[in-house]
Amino acid sequence: MNVLIKLLGLVVGMGAGIAANKALEAIWSKSTGKPAPKDASNLEDSLPGVVLFAFAGGAAGAVIHVLTQRATKKALNKLQETADEV
Repeated sequence: MNVLIKLLGLVVGMGAGIAANKALEAIWSKSTGKPAPKDASNLEDSLPGVVLFAFAGGAAGAVIHVLTQRATKKALNKLQETADEV
């Protein structure tokens, strides 16, 4: 059962990461009027814009990682508590 919860945490984390990336791209496009700079080697995108987008993406990824890790840990703890009661 622990493996199942860990796999579920992984899937939820990946899904949340994909959703956050899509949201970040949409917000970037709306606010700048340009598509999100996905290719750092593209010289048409400004360096500050690429750095800012990378920073925002990294920050969003870190927050999602922490939240999914904590939720998985809480689920595992709850599972162990209920196993002790049975």
